[in-house]
Amino acid sequence: MTNEFSLLMLWGTVVGVDMASVGQVMISRPLVAGTVAGMILGDPISGGTVGMVLELFALDVLPVGSARYPDYGLGAVAAATAAAGAPGVFGLGVAIAVGLVVAYAGEIGVVMIRRANSRDVRRHRDDLDAGRLRTVRGIHYRGLLRDVVRSSVVTLFGLGLAVAAYRWTPGTRLGALLMTLVLIGTSLGAATSGIFRMVGKTNIVRWFGLGIILGILFVVIVQ
Repeated sequence: MTNEFSLLMLWGTVVGVDMASVGQVMISRPLVAGTVAGMILGDPISGGTVGMVLELFALDVLPVGSARYPDYGLGAVAAATAAAGAPGVFGLGVAIAVGLVVAYAGEIGVVMIRRANSRDVRRHRDDLDAGRLRTVRGIHYRGLLRDVVRSSVVTLFGLGLAVAAYRWTPGTRLGALLMTLVLIGTSLGAATSGIFRMVGKTNIVRWFGLGIILGILFVVIVQ
């Protein structure tokens, strides 16, 4: 378990900084983050499942400029930890709820480091105006360090919350199932809202509708 904890901490930190500070190679997408976290814990199916649901929530995010948005990548790492070894669909609702809480904790962390970075820039405004390269590098490195600390702290919080929620489910199996269905339905609604907001009333919407129909038919035929 110690090795798994260390790997999850490392993975969560990398996922957190990938969102904006370093790389941006898409490993911070919830589907990727959750699946890899599940692989670390020996349950990639559950990790991929909760990652897929959180990915739908993430489709409603438009990360432009100073927009505030949850860190669904770190949420997926925590959700995968809570879902690993859970009793099938009955544990997914709790795991997804854990992921949402952690995602919004990540958002709070992002706001905090943005403000810290702004204060850092204001303190060194004269040196920046003078074009001192050493000052520019220092501000850049301190900003990176803040995001590493944020990602590590939120990952640790998420793992702790996942462990606390691991054995908890609503009072009945029906309650657990309803919780799962509600959260999945909410994620579908968020994804649909985000897609329509981005594409507007164009022919793309027709293709989106066709894709939904074909997807449903595929699931029905495969099952």
